[in-house]
Amino acid sequence: MNKKTQLIVAILLPIQFIFLKVLQFFPSVVENLYSQGLFPIISKISRILFGWIPFSVGDIFYLLIGIMVIRWFIKNFSRFKTEPLWVLVSMAANVSVVYFMFTMLWGLNYYREPLHKTLELERDYTTEQLVGTTHRLIAKANEMHRQLGYADSVKIDLPYTQQEVFEKSIEGYKNLEKEFPELAYSPKSIKKSTWSLGLTYMGYSGYYNPFSGEAQVNGLIKSYKFPVVSCHEQAHQIGYAAENEANFIATLATLHNPDSYIQYSGYIFALRYCINEIARRDIDLYHEILPTVNFGILESYREMREFWQSYSNPFENISKAFWDQFLKANNQSKGIMSYSYMVALVVNYFEDKPF
Repeated sequence: MNKKTQLIVAILLPIQFIFLKVLQFFPSVVENLYSQGLFPIISKISRILFGWIPFSVGDIFYLLIGIMVIRWFIKNFSRFKTEPLWVLVSMAANVSVVYFMFTMLWGLNYYREPLHKTLELERDYTTEQLVGTTHRLIAKANEMHRQLGYADSVKIDLPYTQQEVFEKSIEGYKNLEKEFPELAYSPKSIKKSTWSLGLTYMGYSGYYNPFSGEAQVNGLIKSYKFPVVSCHEQAHQIGYAAENEANFIATLATLHNPDSYIQYSGYIFALRYCINEIARRDIDLYHEILPTVNFGILESYREMREFWQSYSNPFENISKAFWDQFLKANNQSKGIMSYSYMVALVVNYFEDKPF
């Protein structure tokens, strides 16, 4: 781009921010025109183009972007002294282009209608409702733990390869589609991330690549969590950008799966959220309820907790702080803490449904 073009494109960057700030007041427009209109077409095209490739195209894309950024700084280093203003304009222009692509390819989903509205669920709930749902989840999780043939004190590891989990995850979405057609998922494009170790040090179980449409799952996470993370990233692929909403859809997709092990992973995932919410509200009640959970289930939680602790590092805090601010800048007012909204969805969805 010449300097005039760079200046025009750079000026468009703050205009984009202003446009999105205004757009957050019109979620129904985003829902109808983009999230249920244009985006499903974009998403399917991306998954058709890259889903069949056995390795992560998105991971390679980010590597190339990183190389190009380093090359740009090396190439323009001397210009910081001779024409610093134009260097800043050039940087802003490049960010403007990338941000526009991100917004059009996926980012507008952050401004769609809240999931509880589209699924016609209540958002508020009482502590009494939370406790009731938690007791039911404990009973069901304990029952499934035994039905799978394990003693109460034994931790369950899923007897599947990660690729088998990817294949099985589709079945849950097929069943879920019968109840909620808007949650249909096809075709598949989910892969183990090439950069799983880096993701682990950053504190992430997976990520969605908006530029390639691929769902990336951290290949190092423990087996009981793998199906839920897979379904979580697939929820992003069908346009649910908010992390709490993707968690809830992942819960539904695993619970609707015909495979008992996959269902089990969904039940103990939802249970952990509900138990943690009880701890935030009433710590004495939390200590009263916790011993009723099978020890083997608690061992799975402990294993996952110790896994993340073993990779704890200062960079993780920086990464999480950046992600928190990114979410807040994209219409997620509570940032990372917005994950707790998932409990409200679980409680209200199962209020009048059997497990």
